[in-house]
Amino acid sequence: MAANIRRLVLDSLKPRESSLLDLSKTLAEVDGIEEVDINVTEVDVKTETVKLIIRGTNIDYDRITKALDEYGVTLRSIDEISVHKKRKKRSDH
Repeated sequence: MAANIRRLVLDSLKPRESSLLDLSKTLAEVDGIEEVDINVTEVDVKTETVKLIIRGTNIDYDRITKALDEYGVTLRSIDEISVHKKRKKRSDH
């Protein structure tokens, strides 16, 4: 049986000059992602601490980390994860 990631909550650090809007759109374009919520939890002179809440049917974690890296976003921790077990269809004889 395969397991699909359905929801991720990530604690991240991003440069202040990076646009939240652009980051959210880029993440939403990743296959398997249906929703992206970003909450700013702390602001510093050069950075913002953000909580990313990502929902979808089959989230590709590697593609997410690649997209974050391209925006200069550092992943600090995975705070929550929800995984759905996909069962193989039985064939009737």
